[in-house]
Amino acid sequence: MRFLLFLLLPFLAALDGCGGTNNEEAVTEPSAPAAGESLTKAIYKDASQPTKDRIEDLIGRMTVEEKVAQVTAVWKDKKRFYNEDFSFNADSAFAVMPHGIGHITRPSELEGPPAIGRSGLDEVNFTNAIQKWLVENTRLGIPALNHEESLHGLAALNATSWGQPISVAATFNRDLTRQLYATAARQTASRGGHVVLTPVVDVARDPRWGRVEETLGEDPFLAAQIGLQAVLGFQGDDNKWDEGEVFATLKHMAGHGEPEGGNNIAPANISERTLREVFLYPFRHIVEKGNVRNIMASYNEVNGIPSHANGWMLNTLLRDTWGYKGAVVSDYFAVRELTDRHAVALNWKAAAVLAISSGIDIELPDREAYPALVEAVNDGTLDEAILNQAVSRILQQKFDRGLFETPYTDPAGVLDNTAEDDALVRKAGAEGMILLTNDGILPFTDKIKTIAVVGPNADKVLLGGYSDMPDHFVTIKDGLENALGADSVNLIYAEGARVVEPGSWYKDPVVAIPESEDRLRIKAAARAVRQADVIVLAVGGNELTSREAWAEGHWGDRPTLDMAGLQNELIDELAKTGKPIVGLVFGGRPLDIANLVEKSSAVFQCFYLGQETGNSVADVLFGKVAPGGKLPISLPRSVGHIPAYYNYKPTARRGYLFDDVSAAWPFGYGLSYTTFNISPPTLSAASVRLGEAANVKVTVSNTGTRAGSEVVQLYIRDRFSSVTRPVRELKGFEKVYLEPGESTTVTFELGQQELELLDINMKWTVEPGEFEVMVGNSSRLKDLKSVVFTVR
Repeated sequence: MRFLLFLLLPFLAALDGCGGTNNEEAVTEPSAPAAGESLTKAIYKDASQPTKDRIEDLIGRMTVEEKVAQVTAVWKDKKRFYNEDFSFNADSAFAVMPHGIGHITRPSELEGPPAIGRSGLDEVNFTNAIQKWLVENTRLGIPALNHEESLHGLAALNATSWGQPISVAATFNRDLTRQLYATAARQTASRGGHVVLTPVVDVARDPRWGRVEETLGEDPFLAAQIGLQAVLGFQGDDNKWDEGEVFATLKHMAGHGEPEGGNNIAPANISERTLREVFLYPFRHIVEKGNVRNIMASYNEVNGIPSHANGWMLNTLLRDTWGYKGAVVSDYFAVRELTDRHAVALNWKAAAVLAISSGIDIELPDREAYPALVEAVNDGTLDEAILNQAVSRILQQKFDRGLFETPYTDPAGVLDNTAEDDALVRKAGAEGMILLTNDGILPFTDKIKTIAVVGPNADKVLLGGYSDMPDHFVTIKDGLENALGADSVNLIYAEGARVVEPGSWYKDPVVAIPESEDRLRIKAAARAVRQADVIVLAVGGNELTSREAWAEGHWGDRPTLDMAGLQNELIDELAKTGKPIVGLVFGGRPLDIANLVEKSSAVFQCFYLGQETGNSVADVLFGKVAPGGKLPISLPRSVGHIPAYYNYKPTARRGYLFDDVSAAWPFGYGLSYTTFNISPPTLSAASVRLGEAANVKVTVSNTGTRAGSEVVQLYIRDRFSSVTRPVRELKGFEKVYLEPGESTTVTFELGQQELELLDINMKWTVEPGEFEVMVGNSSRLKDLKSVVFTVR
């Protein structure tokens, strides 16, 4: 989701009203209660009444202005009710939200990132003051929902920050995922937050796209499974709110992960079949299994229709077909973009009417286009029943959250990062490291006496996007120093090269390094490592070379997979020293690492591992933890090999002249320090009737000398069908931990969800015929063993 800076707010304010409509909400005196009207006995104030009746009663009492206020939010105008110390100024609040408000956007901020935000206690005091004003000074006393960013931990001061979602997906660990996101839920709720704008379940199919790091990878099943655990971590298992829980937001619906040219928000040139089978699959699964309370529409268009104007997708499919009961929220500034970018609405008023009619219940992050809905209802452009429906969905969350009874947060309960949180993030970081190659150098033994830690990412904070100021960050250098302690092993550090000049994910421009300067750093590094026994080389990208391109001039997508700057020259010069190299590749998306792999003894794909990065890396390098991460996205050989996703159709990937057509490293791949054997799969029944299910079992054995984990993966191929099917589709996975010599049995079900397809009439069904059932430890054919299963 777009993350505009408060530094840009004067510029944004100057744009307010462009598109031919003045959308500044008029500051009018709210309606007073009618003569003799008493709200103390109103049904909506009675917690013993059914929520449906409370909502109907409240909407029946609301003016059009009050209704529209509930489908808007306030962000940039928060500064209008700040005191000099950033506390809440009640005297100024009336000018901003005279009729109440639906959401308060990111109350953890002060001036906006990258500036440091509020402490947890300051945020509680700030949000409590806002709620008190809303309850006591607006006519109907409706509290606000406070929303925060929490892509990889609450993005707030002294909260916990784990690895980017692409790294969480690499763990293939459902339980760990839920624990991580439950941590963010507790911290957010303790600071007065009610809604988080995550998880991202976009399926990422183009590694040029700068937002790959925010996703759970290229596979819809993996995204659905890990995304569901994130939702359950935030919201819990039941439909009621419990202390320490917040409402999640699935995003971005849909097709966002395969933009034309890899450019953020570009059209998704995909068929309805691909949209529904691939990009919508995680949304459908989580709606059915997780009762997610919010869904965010995407910036892009599909088939000429922007998502924020796609009534078929948001109303007919999502609500009428899937039965979704929650709210649909806009992405930041996306409603006005129906006019300003997509040009499907004449002005912002028309954009607002189009968006709310298409199913967008609330405009985030600010009151831009939706204030014009007052005029639209009054002049008949918008049916008030549509507005009422949107208002009811926002009020539903406020009632379910108990805000009318308990609008305030206890300041004594504020949660910051803890040692237990550090341990969890450290574990997740280690599990997210993907070992691509190892000639036996790892894990390090006591024969290693001097380690050189080199590279542009060796001593840098590596958090990625949507980060704030976590409690701390452990660099690679820090982590190795922590692990070595008072040992006799020496540590040498050299920067070696830079990715780009220092900067920020939030700011522009991104400045390339003068090559002459970097060559001096490379020479210095080559000299420094001469006394080392091994080189730990941390290269790749950073938050500047892969990020959300939210505005013209703020770019984050790239037309190449090459590592930026002179990193390959650094690799070449270090290789000339003859010292063994262990490569660590960081960054938000796949890169061309062929040169590194060729010249290294071992290579890890790390992406971003969180605030404990250095400790996680040290745990793995020294063998305290065996690597067990698996690639959640295929690594292409070059930019010309895009697309490289594994679940392609039979007529794709036929071959190239003078090159290999396959991915350099396939989805699901990752080595360990031990070895595993997965037996051929066996079926509980070789053949079943339509509507019946069977099981497939394998025995997994640790055949090595070290404890470790393996991810057992189930793939299906429908051999003959009425429509074309992918050559392989992930339909199950289980992560198992085994001691040397230990074995276990893993069982998967073969039922409707595993075997279904969208038939020629776009209906979900299972067709009779043969299915190839493949089980192994990656999507690569040579890593799979198969059996044929028949549905008759």
